[in-house]
Amino acid sequence: MSTSPHPPLDKDGFRPRGTEPSRIDAFSDVVFGFALTLLVVSLEVPRTYSELHAMLMGFAPFALCFLLLVLVWLRHYRFFRRFGLQDTATIWINAALLFVVLFYVYPLKFLFTLALGAKHGDVFSGPTQERELMILYGVGFCAIYGLLALLYCNGWRQRHTLHLTRHEELLTRSYIVDNFTVACIGLLSCGVAFLLPLRYAGAAGWTYLLLAALKPIHSAATRRKARALREALHSPEAAE
Repeated sequence: MSTSPHPPLDKDGFRPRGTEPSRIDAFSDVVFGFALTLLVVSLEVPRTYSELHAMLMGFAPFALCFLLLVLVWLRHYRFFRRFGLQDTATIWINAALLFVVLFYVYPLKFLFTLALGAKHGDVFSGPTQERELMILYGVGFCAIYGLLALLYCNGWRQRHTLHLTRHEELLTRSYIVDNFTVACIGLLSCGVAFLLPLRYAGAAGWTYLLLAALKPIHSAATRRKARALREALHSPEAAE
């Protein structure tokens, strides 16, 4: 927890309560670092051009996997910076999140490697395996963002202890809805993969494009509620 009585607000207007590194932060960063290490194309320097070419072919899947892990890490970092919690519930929810991140590194890399070049006939030996892959990825995606939502739910549960302002309470509810919405997209993808004919199961991945539409709508709604709250707090009636 920060010892500063008035740390600066972040860009959302949330006062950071976890500005000092903790053992949870250190452990989490080690796990995220190890997960990124597992994504590396090869730990050996290529000795022939063929090996170099094969390594470069894996650059795009590696870059996308790296980006997704960084986005998860960023959400994780922001939660602990905003709340600075180190209670038992936070520890166990965080441990479950780190477990899922590590477990899904290889399925994530496999999926993006497949999507960016490998032929289906080269990797699938059964008619249901493509569907199973999409469901596996969707379950992992849902679990990661669902656990991030649970972290914020735990922060909301302790809002009085943390002395959250009304604006911070509004933002906390927004963060919970945002992460649960992203998690539901993963569940939706699982459902689409299950319902589609086997040969079209891979098309379930297109459901993740819904995030590009839903997140701006949610952000705009949150800004509108925050503006209304500020106006209410500064109204003559509130001052009386």
